[in-house]
Amino acid sequence: MASDPDLDHSAVVTRSLLGWGVVAGPFYLVFGLVLAITRPGFDLTQHALSLLMLGDLGWLQRANLGLTGVMVIAAALGVLRAIRNGRGLAMGVLTGFYGTALILSAIFAPDPVPGFPPGSVGGEFSLSGILHLLFGGLGFVAVAVAAFAHAAWSRGIGNRGRATLSIVLGALVIVGFFGGVFAPSATIGVALLWIAVLAQFVWLALASSQIYAWSPHPLRSKR
Repeated sequence: MASDPDLDHSAVVTRSLLGWGVVAGPFYLVFGLVLAITRPGFDLTQHALSLLMLGDLGWLQRANLGLTGVMVIAAALGVLRAIRNGRGLAMGVLTGFYGTALILSAIFAPDPVPGFPPGSVGGEFSLSGILHLLFGGLGFVAVAVAAFAHAAWSRGIGNRGRATLSIVLGALVIVGFFGGVFAPSATIGVALLWIAVLAQFVWLALASSQIYAWSPHPLRSKR
């Protein structure tokens, strides 16, 4: 079958990759919440979702985190294909690093905390737990800086409203993650981590959809 001469296959691939940036957040959150409400002993007000990597069914959350990382990397490739220089290049590289950090966080499990897995008293510090926290922190910083790069790019194309929103979301990622790590109580810490998680996925979805709409249409006749 002859290919459609009006169809730009490169644009199709670029837009398909960017679409994963919209899918990644809902996939991770729905998958994680289903696990959270079905795992005995897990308390959403006290335990971060990453703790679901522990225990007999921990491989499910590892898969959730790893697959989400792959989706984020796909979106990053879409950004790099759509915007090939300057702030777009920085945004794509940083988003790809964020996706890689998610995958590495899936490989190294966090340390147990009091009450989860059931019967745990916490207080353990392992190399795996340290690496999980390290890669998680690097990933949060990378996605926040990517949001700031996206803000600069948005301002450059005249979309000041989207630029301001990206700055706010990037700041929420930073404040949420580091506030969560050093929070005085588990409840406050988990709430702050949720802010960081939600902010990063909202930014990724908004940025991916914006670049999707901005990039050339696959049908040359519609450009």
